[in-house]
Formats: sequence, C-alpha cells, structure tokens
Amino acid sequence: MSKARLTSKGQITLPADVRGALRVAAGDTLIFEKTADDAFLVRAASADIRRLKGIVPAPANSVTLEAMEAAIRNRACRT
Repeated sequence: MSKARLTSKGQITLPADVRGALRVAAGDTLIFEKTADDAFLVRAASADIRRLKGIVPAPANSVTLEAMEAAIRNRACRT
C-alpha cells in the first residue's frame, strides 16, 4: 500500500509506484470519482492514443490517394 501526505496547500506527491500504475507523468490530469461508500476512485484522464485503435471500423471499400485527389480536382472545377 502506498501513502502520500497532504500539504498545507492541498497538494500531494503521488508515489512512484502509483504514477507507474496509472501511467501518468508531470502535467497529466487525474480524475477523482466519489463512490457510493465515500471512497474515491482515481483515474488518469489522459490516455494513450493507441487505445482508440479499432473504435472506427475499416471502410468497406478502400479508396486510393489518386482517387481522392481526382475527386478534389473535380469538385474544385465545379466552383
């Protein structure tokens, strides 16, 4: 179990093992969520971008860069 002391300014220093488990560093934001039994759940508000992989499904039909550029040119010619 890790412990931290509260300063007169209301600040704490997270022990290294807690920072490691939360994968947080200086400047990161933490969320403190009160639970039903008056305890607090601490979560890192920042997350690794790689956790988003797979959220948006791959398109059914792939489009080449050339096809995208052609569509942009065609649209630009109409205005």
